[in-house]
Amino acid sequence: MKITDARVIVCSPGRNFVTLKIITEEGIYGIGDATLNGREKAVVSYLEDYLIPALIGKDARQIEDIWQYLYRGAYWRRGPVGMTAIAAIDVALWDIKGKVAGMPLYQLLGGKSRDRIMTYTHANGACLDSTLDEVGKAIEAGYEAVRVQCGVPGMASTYGVSKNGEKYEPADAALPTENVWSTEKYLNFVPRLFDEVRSQFGHDVHLLHDVHHRLTPIEAARLGKELEPYHLFWLEDCVAAENQESFRLLRHHTTTPIAVGEVFNSIHDCRVLIQNQYIDYLRATLVHAGGITQMRRIADFAALYNVRTGFHGATDLSPVCMGAALHFDYWVPNFGIQEHMPHSEKMESVFRFDYTFEKGYFTPGESPGHGVDIDENEAAKYPYRRAMLPVNRLEDGTLWHW
Repeated sequence: MKITDARVIVCSPGRNFVTLKIITEEGIYGIGDATLNGREKAVVSYLEDYLIPALIGKDARQIEDIWQYLYRGAYWRRGPVGMTAIAAIDVALWDIKGKVAGMPLYQLLGGKSRDRIMTYTHANGACLDSTLDEVGKAIEAGYEAVRVQCGVPGMASTYGVSKNGEKYEPADAALPTENVWSTEKYLNFVPRLFDEVRSQFGHDVHLLHDVHHRLTPIEAARLGKELEPYHLFWLEDCVAAENQESFRLLRHHTTTPIAVGEVFNSIHDCRVLIQNQYIDYLRATLVHAGGITQMRRIADFAALYNVRTGFHGATDLSPVCMGAALHFDYWVPNFGIQEHMPHSEKMESVFRFDYTFEKGYFTPGESPGHGVDIDENEAAKYPYRRAMLPVNRLEDGTLWHW
């Protein structure tokens, strides 16, 4: 089953997506998500100039060998651009294998481990009252888990909160906009936020919060400790993740569960975190962490240390990634939760998918492969528009983690 063609489809139905389509001599094709938010064209170049030429003529059934060929053979290993490109190829090849076998992807992985997949949604508000309203709407919609982000008094902008009241989309300009950050104002406000949420909605709903890498380890330890009475499902990305040892101090000072990993692209990015049990949930995603082939290894390794999955699922990933992730979620024994930010109708007009969502839970479809396809004619209506992520500065002008 030789690969005879592969092409990259770039479109922007509200935001930029990069989709890879691999075609075999039998006419069977598979697709993978190659989207890297704010750096999309870098992955396009890596695929078109280096990886696709090396794929032509290879046997599409040999997924493991192709993965090793692309990873080990490059010499320059890891990194978000290269691993996103490899992930797109890997997911497309698994899609082909499922179609050839006539089986949904989760069956190829070993069958389902659960009947439905719990998700969490985002409740974002510019102020405390509007945030509480959004939490209430999420609960009324049937979600049992809600990520809560709120504008911080005294700060002009806050991560996760849209300025115009619409859904949050951080890639908002052709060149990076600048946000201003105050650790002190944030730390003084967030415990009050969760005190209000628990007072109004009780303890039955799971609550999550994303710090977005903005604290030092001791600051994150303080926040985790102060949030303990509110029993968070997790505290996400509370420190920059490059130094895995930072999480040791955090773990020693709080019992609030810790999640991290949406920026990870290799098992080596999280090996120390997992084997030392510094974290509780791994947020890595198929599209950036080398695809299904590597993510299976990471998940199995994490299971040995009681670390569960919590895949990134924001709208900077296309339905192709969501479809593949849901099949993985259905199978993986140490599943924790799946992030869910609904795609717009415009986005969904470009992609066809058979997964279903009802009252806070996903179920993957039964179509062979991962069950997601792209309408190339529809995609062509939405050409690429450069959109970059912001940068972040402290109030004195010092560049900080975004």
